[in-house]
This record gives sequence, C-alpha cells and structure tokens, in this order.
Amino acid sequence: MNHPSSRMLNRIKAVYFYIHQQGMVTTNQLAEEFGITDRTMQRDLSILEYNGLVSSPHKGKWKATEKKVKIS
Repeated sequence: MNHPSSRMLNRIKAVYFYIHQQGMVTTNQLAEEFGITDRTMQRDLSILEYNGLVSSPHKGKWKATEKKVKIS
C-alpha cells in the first residue's frame, strides 16, 4: 500500500471517533456521514480493522474495539 495522505489519515481518525461515539454503525451510515462511497469507506475501515481499532461482529456493521489509541 502506498503511504496514505494526511487528508485520508484525518478522515480515518474521524471515522474511528465517530464509531467510538455511536457504538455500532453500518458501512453505509458511515459513507453517508463522511460523504464518500461505500467502497472508500470499506477501505478506511479495513485499515482501522487491520490496526485492531474496529471490528465487524455482524456483516456490514462496525464497532470500536477496546484497544487504547495513541493520538499523535
């Protein structure tokens, strides 16, 4: 994967905090909230999931994990 842009990283952080606040959200809800396509949101979510920050206990639904986040 090439290095994500700072705009993308800022969005991914915002997505994480949104999920953290909301509890459980769908990919679709997130895409609408952030004004991006489902596919782009899916990519953002897979980055968060890869880093252990969100999980998808039900297909298409996401929640934040208990992992502590260091915000740099």
